[in-house]
Amino acid sequence: MEDRPLADLFEPATRARWLGLVEGVLKGADYEKRLVSKTADGLRIEPLYEAAEPVPQPVRAAGPWRIAQRVDHPEIEQANRQALADLEGGADALTLVFSGAPAAHGYGLTARTVEELEAALAGVMLPLIGLRVDAGPLGLEAARLVVELAKARGEDLSACDLDLGIDPVGTLAASGSLGAVWSEIAPKLGQAVKDFDAAGFTGRALLADGRPYHEAGAGEAAELGAVLATAVTYLRALEAEGVSLERARDAVGILLVTDADEFLTIAKFRAMRRLWARIEQACGLAPKPLRLQAETAWRMMTRRDPFVNILRTAMAATGAGLGGADAVTALPYTQALGLPDAFARRVARNSQIVLIEESNLARVADPAAGAGGFESLTAQLAEAGWEAFRAIEREGGIVASLSVGKLQRRIEITRETRAKNVATRREALTGATEFPYLAEKSVAVLDVAPVAAPPAASFGSGTAVACDALPSQRLAEPYEALRDASDGFLDKTGKRPQVFLANLGPVAVFNARSTFAANAFAAGGIEALSTDGFPDDASLAEAFKASGAALACLCSSDAVYEARAVSAAKALAAAGAGTIYLAGKPGADLAEPLAAAGVHGFLHAGGDLLALLNDALRRAARA
Repeated sequence: MEDRPLADLFEPATRARWLGLVEGVLKGADYEKRLVSKTADGLRIEPLYEAAEPVPQPVRAAGPWRIAQRVDHPEIEQANRQALADLEGGADALTLVFSGAPAAHGYGLTARTVEELEAALAGVMLPLIGLRVDAGPLGLEAARLVVELAKARGEDLSACDLDLGIDPVGTLAASGSLGAVWSEIAPKLGQAVKDFDAAGFTGRALLADGRPYHEAGAGEAAELGAVLATAVTYLRALEAEGVSLERARDAVGILLVTDADEFLTIAKFRAMRRLWARIEQACGLAPKPLRLQAETAWRMMTRRDPFVNILRTAMAATGAGLGGADAVTALPYTQALGLPDAFARRVARNSQIVLIEESNLARVADPAAGAGGFESLTAQLAEAGWEAFRAIEREGGIVASLSVGKLQRRIEITRETRAKNVATRREALTGATEFPYLAEKSVAVLDVAPVAAPPAASFGSGTAVACDALPSQRLAEPYEALRDASDGFLDKTGKRPQVFLANLGPVAVFNARSTFAANAFAAGGIEALSTDGFPDDASLAEAFKASGAALACLCSSDAVYEARAVSAAKALAAAGAGTIYLAGKPGADLAEPLAAAGVHGFLHAGGDLLALLNDALRRAARA
């Protein structure tokens, strides 16, 4: 047998060859509409990229990213147990989430004195771990507690990996108030850094946090722009108080949100490092590695089928780690349901341990380098993020932009588009809008009552700086409200709202639309009663009467609809079906006769499923 090179045996894969195959499949359909997608900020994502030349990219320090775990139990003794269990279980960083912080979601550490903080961190050796403070409006107080604790212990603050997390701009964005004018707040920031530095602190005192914008629905570029504008505001505040620009640069850290879209997450984190280097150069500073924190997205978490959150947060941690985050905090999968228990916390940290220790994802400094898709999207995001930053600067900076609502309005537009995409299932939420599981069992969370938020005293006691607070929303909330209504219906009547699937013809004909309809109705907590298909309208009407369902949905092929849908709808109406749907989108010539026969609405891909389900539940409750 002749030994020939592989290159002679197989046709090379080229873009021209790929395009030829695509044209054959599209058969004249629009390439842009079918294969090119857009991000929330309107950036293009192509279906195929060619290899790219690696772009010089700022990267994190050598070695794996830190695995950070939240310490957020209101009872100080229990908070200490959390911290020790996480560190003994493989985490090497802690995030102290204080009560009153937006990220606490009603819980949080209640330590308010050095003694209480000492009790919460008893046995925790600060020089051996990373520590980030997340205290929201109590940022200054919490930061001082940490510094005072380190001093009381005799720790060398310069040897500690500390992010004190002071973020008045984030507090303004999330709460709508700061309690003082910015000209009063800014000097406090400079003085705090000077005080901490005098105690030997050399870490990050201030944090530019992307979470308020992400939770409000912002796209990646908008989040980058807001974070960059916040960081620049802090640089100016510190410089005005006599802090050198070099020290000011080192005193600011950045936190970005990481979500399940690995492609966009990696590009966003890479873009952030490029943007920060651009700021450093504009300040006349030689670029050095940025301290870049990551936290998995609250926005993507679901209360229904919460085990899917394990997959979401694992993908999010992967994206942040590959994108160059220095530390990643993964929300436990039950975070949206209450205070996570030890099992949920263990899953959160073990997911990252697998990524680092078993999957070896941290061994390459910038694994996306040279990949056409990542290089293209990183470049697009860097430019779009820079333009978003410049827009805020033209409005007088981020405090001024928030104060007059301009940044909020831009985010609101994106949020509304995203909400529409969720309502129409263009943006899928597994377990909530796709493949919901009505028989799911409840999961355990700690039996701990939420704690009252303490009064905010960090930044002032008046109401001089105020704005419209950015909402904190999870994407699945509208569908979860439907499922809650279904649970209430079940508790009251002993069964869920039901829809009778009026399948017409043989299984091979109706199965696709019947399965589609069952999943769609389940997203609203409506149980589908499936059937084997009906050869005639009489048997259809008899089966519907026997089902006891309040709703009905015709399911079959377009051809069967042409022949039987109108008569079947009339038979269902005569049998007592007050509300009838049809799975599919009939043409205009059939839609009017169907409506006249009693069909109330059409269930189809791209339709407003959320509106249809809300209406269906109301009708089922009245039946």
